[in-house]
Parts: sequence; structure tokens; C-alpha cells
Amino acid sequence: MHLSPIIAQATGQQMSPMDGLLQTAPMILFFIAIFYFIVIRPQQKEQQEHDKLLAALQKGDKVVTKSGLHGEIHEVRDDVVVLKIAEKTRVTMAKSAIMNKGTAGTGENKS
Repeated sequence: MHLSPIIAQATGQQMSPMDGLLQTAPMILFFIAIFYFIVIRPQQKEQQEHDKLLAALQKGDKVVTKSGLHGEIHEVRDDVVVLKIAEKTRVTMAKSAIMNKGTAGTGENKS
């Protein structure tokens, strides 16, 4: 028996906990769907794009790291890159520390 709370009070019948759950389930599903499309899905797309960027890194690419370091890739290994940040200065970093490709020294993105 599915009675709204107002009708249940007027008729003197008690509403079971299951009736309340069935009435709120569509609203809960709606909020889960909204959360998915606003938070989870865009984050997954961004992660996929970043993974493609890391897979396409090559020697000579100018990059910007998550810490703000600008440099040119000198060497690419499995999960490590060697950045040339100045003449005779090279830094070994995790590949995942690369934020995006850009012009070394200016912070401009290639688009």
C-alpha cells in the first residue's frame, strides 16, 4: 500500500519504512546522476586526455610540470623523463609530473 504521508495521517494508517524509501528512491537516483555528469565524467575525460599527452611525449617537446618548472624533454623512459631546464642542467622527473605541453620559459600552451 503506497500512501502519501498526508493521506496516511488523514486515514489513520501508518506508513511503512519501505513506502518512504520507495518515494525517495527516484530523487536519490536523480542526484546520483547529476553528480556523475557534473563531477565524475568530466574528471575521467580530463584524465584520459592527460594520459594521451603523457603517451605522446617525445624528445624536444617543451613542457610545463605541475610544480611550474618549464623545460625541454631531453630523454623519455618508461615512466621517467629527463628535462633540460638550462644549458648543462638536466632534471629527472616522473612522467606524471608533466602538466602540459607549452613553450618553455613563457608558460604559453600549444593549442
